[in-house]
Amino acid sequence: MTPDSIINKRLVALFLLGCVLFNYPILSLVNVNTLVMGIPLLYLYLFAVWAILIGLVVWITPMEKSRQPPEPR
Repeated sequence: MTPDSIINKRLVALFLLGCVLFNYPILSLVNVNTLVMGIPLLYLYLFAVWAILIGLVVWITPMEKSRQPPEPR
């Protein structure tokens, strides 16, 4: 397996996880009249899961080294 195929598989798995976390059965669990630090629980869940998924995408995808011209000899 090449490193690109491993990254692609992880990104697909992350997409499917996001689909599950933003789907009806899970959202109905947090759709209650509860406030956490003055924020409705549903809104807090949506933004927290969204931020975690973005963080996981950043963690999974490789960072390229900055493209600087080679130093003269």
